[in-house]
Amino acid sequence: MLATVDVLGEEITHADETRAIVRAYLDVHDAIEREHLDANVSVKLTALGLALSYELCKENLHEVLARGRFVRIDMEDSTTTDATLRLYRELRAEGIVDVGIVLQAYLRRTLDDVRGIADLKPDVRLCKGIYVEPPSLAYTDPDAVRTSFVQCLDALLECGAYVAVATHDEQLVRAALDRDVPELQMLLGVREERARELVAAGRRVRIYVPFGEHWYAYSLRRLQENPAMAATIARATIGRALRF
Repeated sequence: MLATVDVLGEEITHADETRAIVRAYLDVHDAIEREHLDANVSVKLTALGLALSYELCKENLHEVLARGRFVRIDMEDSTTTDATLRLYRELRAEGIVDVGIVLQAYLRRTLDDVRGIADLKPDVRLCKGIYVEPPSLAYTDPDAVRTSFVQCLDALLECGAYVAVATHDEQLVRAALDRDVPELQMLLGVREERARELVAAGRRVRIYVPFGEHWYAYSLRRLQENPAMAATIARATIGRALRF
């Protein structure tokens, strides 16, 4: 199995806090290199200072990218969508190819966003999306979200994108398998047996590994999306307590 590591840090309020996040990502890069792991990193732009300054965020992201390892730019709530897409396009225009982006199928705008970056033949992680958004911006009906997901998936494949389907929804896993997508992604600790089955069947599966001290906001969103994750989060929290 492959991995992508997310250094948690969404509560950034000062520029110096972003330096700790950047250093943590560089340490992760070093560990991946040292241990010869088939892994990359996922980055939330707010952790790099997007809410403080677009230019600060871009400068920090350049530093993370400078190691030459693939970096996936996570998509956050809808207030950051335009800035995230803009930064991704700017990086590609600079000739940086080891960078990908995330698109969230529950947002009503996402199919248009797919068309907007189709010329880049982008590297995309497609997920449902879990941030709380108003119905005017996001589909709330599960079937509508699935329909949007499949529409976005087909549009991405049609434009030649590399698509990593990130879902635990078996309907969407099967849709991805039917379309022979190059990669599936799942969260650490969720549907582990299914992930192993997919690997045994020769599928490329990447596990999303959250890492760091700023775990509360991340865990809360995951619980809201899927209460069944309570046990996984509790095990991780208790494990942290026992180590200290």
